[in-house]
Amino acid sequence: MFIHAVLFEVRPCEVKQYRKDSKMWAGYAKKAPGFVAYFTMKRLGFKHHYASVYEWKTKAHHERFMKKYHDWLESLSKARVKVLGYYNLREIDNLRRRG
Repeated sequence: MFIHAVLFEVRPCEVKQYRKDSKMWAGYAKKAPGFVAYFTMKRLGFKHHYASVYEWKTKAHHERFMKKYHDWLESLSKARVKVLGYYNLREIDNLRRRG
């Protein structure tokens, strides 16, 4: 499992557009091979911090998607946001509740 997360600073007046942009990105990711899940998250304890988090089967699946769509989707995105960091995470242990 591979997780790609981007932490943004989003001004209050841009949150609605950021969420709309995020759903657009996720819609294209959902159709891509290897896509597992997407989450928009608010960072607790920090004002105006949001994260877009993608779960992929492998890093290669993520990289193929980014190579094909990143620049194009970025050109379509309308929210003015500040990127605070990129995080690539690889699963080493997993425990899930069934049901």
